[in-house]
Amino acid sequence: MSTEPEPASKDTTDAVDTGPDTPGTAEVPAPDTPDAAELDAAEPGSATEPDAVEPGSATEPDTTEPDTTAESAAGSGDGGEAAAQVSEGEAELAAQRVERERIERRKAGKQGPIDAGGKLSGTAADLLAAVRAVESGEKPAAAVFGAPEPARRRPAPEPVRRPRPAHPEPAATPAGPVGPAPETVRSVRDLLAEGGAPESLAPQTAALLGEGAEEALRADPWQLLRVGGVRPEQADGFARALLGAQCGPDDERRGRAVTVWLLEQAALAGHTALELPRLTATLAQRGVPDPDAAVQGALAEGEALAFQDALDEPGARPERAASGAVGGSDGAGAEGESTEGEGEERPVRVLIGLERYALAEESLADGLARLVNSPPKQDGSTPDWERAAASAQGSAAELIRAVAGHGLVLHTGGEASLAEPAALLRSAHALGLRAWAAAPGPLGRDRFAALLGDPSSDSPSPGPGPAAPATAAVPAAVTVTGLLTGAEGPGRDADGALDLDLLVVLDAPQLDVEAGALLAESLPDGARLVLTGDPAVLWSVGPGRVFADLLAARLCPQVASRRPDPGPLGELVSGIGIGELGQVEAPGKEVVIVPVRDAGEAVHRTVQLVADSVPRAIGVPAEETQVITPGHGGAAGTRALNAALKERLNPGPGRFGGFDPGDRVVHSPAPGRVLPGRVVGADADGLHLSCAGETVVVPQDRVEGSVRHGWVLTAHQALGGRWPAVVVVLPGDAVPALSRPWIYTAFGRAARHLSVVHGVEQALPRAVSEIPAKPRTTRLPVLLTPQVPATD
Repeated sequence: MSTEPEPASKDTTDAVDTGPDTPGTAEVPAPDTPDAAELDAAEPGSATEPDAVEPGSATEPDTTEPDTTAESAAGSGDGGEAAAQVSEGEAELAAQRVERERIERRKAGKQGPIDAGGKLSGTAADLLAAVRAVESGEKPAAAVFGAPEPARRRPAPEPVRRPRPAHPEPAATPAGPVGPAPETVRSVRDLLAEGGAPESLAPQTAALLGEGAEEALRADPWQLLRVGGVRPEQADGFARALLGAQCGPDDERRGRAVTVWLLEQAALAGHTALELPRLTATLAQRGVPDPDAAVQGALAEGEALAFQDALDEPGARPERAASGAVGGSDGAGAEGESTEGEGEERPVRVLIGLERYALAEESLADGLARLVNSPPKQDGSTPDWERAAASAQGSAAELIRAVAGHGLVLHTGGEASLAEPAALLRSAHALGLRAWAAAPGPLGRDRFAALLGDPSSDSPSPGPGPAAPATAAVPAAVTVTGLLTGAEGPGRDADGALDLDLLVVLDAPQLDVEAGALLAESLPDGARLVLTGDPAVLWSVGPGRVFADLLAARLCPQVASRRPDPGPLGELVSGIGIGELGQVEAPGKEVVIVPVRDAGEAVHRTVQLVADSVPRAIGVPAEETQVITPGHGGAAGTRALNAALKERLNPGPGRFGGFDPGDRVVHSPAPGRVLPGRVVGADADGLHLSCAGETVVVPQDRVEGSVRHGWVLTAHQALGGRWPAVVVVLPGDAVPALSRPWIYTAFGRAARHLSVVHGVEQALPRAVSEIPAKPRTTRLPVLLTPQVPATD
């Protein structure tokens, strides 16, 4: 979450068009041999007209979770001056400690029991249970409150971790046994062979269906659709082989299975539910004779849930959705459709969704409403907050003032705007708040931690480097997964809530409904939550569009950063964000266009840029250059490009499952989550990787499915990271994957230099101007509106 999930089908409702214009940048000639003159001779700011492109094979869509890449921030401390002021610093720390202890005593008297996670179910509930199980040595609430003095807050340095086997994490592991019994796997393998299905599906099928997997599959062969990557036509063939003449398209078991499969495919495309007419129409396209009966069967078996959301009308507020049975494809028979007592019926839309995502979205809405409707704790006086705001500049001051009085605040901006949440965290930390930042990935965490450790920096440093260590004077950054599992961060209090006062979530557009629900439910009453990110980037890999829904709902303060991203790259990306791909002056070769005619030439030119041209002309070594391409398949997808780059940059026999020491890789410890790293070696225990400074051992039987080469990433994998140099590859077969958010995300990963291997002709500017983000069906706004008054 192969290293990342590759969907078996596309969302056919979202058509992609193409259209005119080209960016104005520098053009690079295409000599047969690489030379630094390729970039040196480029004319900055000149428009290029690439030659005709020969289409290649279709690329696979990118639906993987983004990775992050570390950047360093220049340190500003002076060692000699600090040594001269040791006594003064110690006195200040002592004074802050006394003040924090006073604040903690006041808080301890106000805290009450918190029912954290009460509304979660499925995977999210499993994760919360695992978190609580991990927490050892918890005291009863009475013992905590009865203590003569609260425990001192620890600065929470990054824990030292020992190498450990890389097994799936609870947050992303599907429900079911992790290790099915060998005899169960054998019996399932025999049944799959009998039905003509691949025997390699046996372990996953046995894990999903449990101990009686063979009997369950023989009784209902279409349960094979629950296995990832299996399509309806494949399950139909398996069912025909087992059932013979009893198999037919009108079998109710098939109708239920295809209904659930379509909802799962919708979740892969980002939807938390589907409108009933759309679902029944797609079922009919899949050869289900009675789509309404199929939906009713899935509802009756508890495999899906139905919801009725009142549609918004001028002057009226939507009603809270109710779930119930559905009587027809138009929703006319749905329970609760009429609103008695209002004098007239209100239109509703009927939605069908999987319980896992529906309940997570409802839990997220309840948790966010609790934060919005509850006043934040009075940590620091109003004059203290105002002084902190007055000492900040521009939008950072607005952000501090908004956070002072509200439990939920949204902050938007580009790369330069990260300085503002950093300023907020430092100010909150100085006021005595337990302030933390959480990023989706470890490299994004490290990059922001370096920024936190450099208070004089107005913007993140583009170069890679180690994170600044957490100290008593600097707030800390963690990963979202580490925060929720307790591996990083402040841990949890006696009531199961996160032991913090302020949480800033970075790259908030990457939050899906499940992660968002668990975060919201885990925050204590009176805590402050800040969601910050760039709304123009790609949305989350998982279902939902949490950040975009909250921005549209306007239910809490929103602070838009006024810090523009600097230089030609900032100008180029900002224009893309508003739908314009224009010319930019690039005197330092910050932006270069490399036209290509076909996929083979795209691969050749990409290797040439990474290995020779960019290091010589720009001064960025190959290990600090990241290649981004739209998909995994095709003649210029991640697989083909990674193979070519490995042959050039780290040739070897691939004796460890296709990998050699020094290979750049991405590792997926669980579906939907990827970690960049390098291969260290291998032994009987498995493949040894170094991922974000942590040694990870991947067992031999999991290497093929969870580790890939990482010189080339998709845009989703690259989300949250920045590199000194980026090469974006756009072969001719990439046209269907292009959209404004994709281009904005890919181009925005470059800090100093961007090369575009351009083979899509006029499709690039047309995608920027005409193809916005694909719509997603979600319920968060309609769930929040009745609970929270609008701010506008």
